[in-house]
Amino acid sequence: MSPRPSRLPCIDALKAISSQLIVLHHLAFYGPMSDAAYRLAPGLVDWLYDYARIAVQVFLVISGFLAARSLAPEGRLEIRQPALAVLWRRYQKLVVPYAVAILLSIAGAAVARQWMVHESIPAPPQLLQFLAHVALLHNVLDVDALSAGVWYVAIDLQLFALLLAALWGARALARGQMAARAGASIGIVAVLAVASLFWFNRDAAWDIWAVYFFGAYGMGALAYWASHPGRSSMALLVLGAVVLAALIVDFRLRIAVALATALVLAISRRGGWMERWPQARAVGFFGRISYSVFLVHFPVCLLVNALVSSLAPGQPVLNALGMVAAWMLSNVAGALFYRYVESASPLAALRAMLSNERDKRGSPTPPTV
Repeated sequence: MSPRPSRLPCIDALKAISSQLIVLHHLAFYGPMSDAAYRLAPGLVDWLYDYARIAVQVFLVISGFLAARSLAPEGRLEIRQPALAVLWRRYQKLVVPYAVAILLSIAGAAVARQWMVHESIPAPPQLLQFLAHVALLHNVLDVDALSAGVWYVAIDLQLFALLLAALWGARALARGQMAARAGASIGIVAVLAVASLFWFNRDAAWDIWAVYFFGAYGMGALAYWASHPGRSSMALLVLGAVVLAALIVDFRLRIAVALATALVLAISRRGGWMERWPQARAVGFFGRISYSVFLVHFPVCLLVNALVSSLAPGQPVLNALGMVAAWMLSNVAGALFYRYVESASPLAALRAMLSNERDKRGSPTPPTV
């Protein structure tokens, strides 16, 4: 069997586009620049403010798709390490760059306070507030966010843990029967996704918990299993029909976007072009740095907002140019952050070393998502 490719151009393209939309949404949402530039393009700013944030659904679906690919490519859990060890590795992968980004946000907010007074600037943090962020419990404990979008990192870990628990539970129930284990795994994930789509996702009171988002995440996992080139397309049709039924019961644009993303992933995998299209190097580059851009863009945008509002308050053209500059600088900062933090952290090096040692001993390398 040939090894799975480390990069999937189709997924890189979706991640690249979605990360840029999230940066633009936060530029429209936070800071005084968008207020001043609004009169130049009110329709565009309104669209970015109201709709660009839905791009996060693309990340939720992709995360579920890749988690299924990593943990249970045939529908059954295939890891040999304890589940808690796998979850701890996922936490490390998310939190090492995330913690650095939080520190940058704290520093950026401290500088921005010297230049402007605005509600988008987080207050100086307390120690327990910072620790709650590092523990990914800031949403659950209802503490003020220290950066934009940090809720997603906490939810990503919750979703991974929920999927892992479902797969582990199915393996325990099946007790060695491969076909039954795969069926039980897919069945449990499908039930959780349906419960989310028809119940939890319709009640915003659940939005600090994984079950609220598992409809989109589960769609990604189910799309991966349904898109196996050797399987009937009926499972994919059933998935689409169930999600359409959920939309008929209660239309939510975020769920429609998640369904479209799941179908694109499934069709591209079945068609064999997920690993080949698009081939543009820029797409792969922006896909690789998408998490870093997501993590580090807020302090960059905050500082540019503070500088422009200090030098050119209320001037539409200069503030619009400031928004463009903040967008571009966010990508530059994301590229640097990816090179020097996300892909070069001591823990990343340690994990690579441990993986090499396992390979030398002939042990399976643990999957990564």
